[in-house]
Amino acid sequence: MKCLRCGAEVLPNAKFCGTCGYLVQAMPQNPGYGTVGAEAFRGTGHGQSQTQPSGSYAEQSGQSFRLDEDGRGRGRGYTWEVHHPGAFALAVVRLEPEQSILAEAGAMVSMSANVELQSQMKGGIFGALKRVVGGESAFVSTFTAKGGYGEVTLAPGAPGDVVGIEMQNQRFLVQSSSYLAGDVSLQVETKFGGVKSFLGGEGLFVLEVTGTGLLLVSSFGAIHRKTLRPGERYLVDTGHLVAWEAHIPYELRKAAKGFFRSFLSGEGLVAEFTGPGEILIQTRNLAAFAGLLKPFFPNQSGGGINIDL
Repeated sequence: MKCLRCGAEVLPNAKFCGTCGYLVQAMPQNPGYGTVGAEAFRGTGHGQSQTQPSGSYAEQSGQSFRLDEDGRGRGRGYTWEVHHPGAFALAVVRLEPEQSILAEAGAMVSMSANVELQSQMKGGIFGALKRVVGGESAFVSTFTAKGGYGEVTLAPGAPGDVVGIEMQNQRFLVQSSSYLAGDVSLQVETKFGGVKSFLGGEGLFVLEVTGTGLLLVSSFGAIHRKTLRPGERYLVDTGHLVAWEAHIPYELRKAAKGFFRSFLSGEGLVAEFTGPGEILIQTRNLAAFAGLLKPFFPNQSGGGINIDL
């Protein structure tokens, strides 16, 4: 099925066009989808949508993050799909011949034999240094299908979900540990987060992702989206942040008034956002989970594992 606005191919059951962002509703089924080969990248060509698009996704939904609810979509030269959504999600990217996808180093789970992997320091030595200081790998992996169609599967290191965001000339800030992969056309820069980011325990740098195309992000737990009205103030624990619109102003402060009250609450610093805008929040905190597991690991003196029965 082709988009009625821009003519790009749209996958069955897609909520919007991955190229121009216009909504579509009635889509034909493609029985060939899900196989590695030419059929995986072509629609059936039967049927037409009976609903004319009347505006962009953001205009109609009030949300800026275009999350494909069916967990699949099409980019320029590839299709993608999230398998096993939930605690142990796996992103499957099927590449057309000579097409590429970028991914965080170490994210690859498997790939076709004809897929070529290249790792390079993006942004030169200074860019690599910023990535390392920001908690990322100094290298970025590029996967390219050579001589035919190819498949790459990607997953984060921690349990959690993976979602695809179809960016449409947008700019988001992403927690470095949440970035998984993206379209080669996207600009991913490591930006100085200032004292705010440092005090929040997120490191001195955040990722700024700009452009049009697929952005795959991961979360520890599920992803909850929050849309803020103009002037609305909203607090998020810094360990639960995944991504947010770059224009949203925010500041860090204690969760409760006064040091003693904040200490007793068990909460540290929170980010206070002021709308309008949208935030993606992960339902679990990796640092808090690590703290729960700490008593069960050997202590520094070399003692055994402490398990209370």
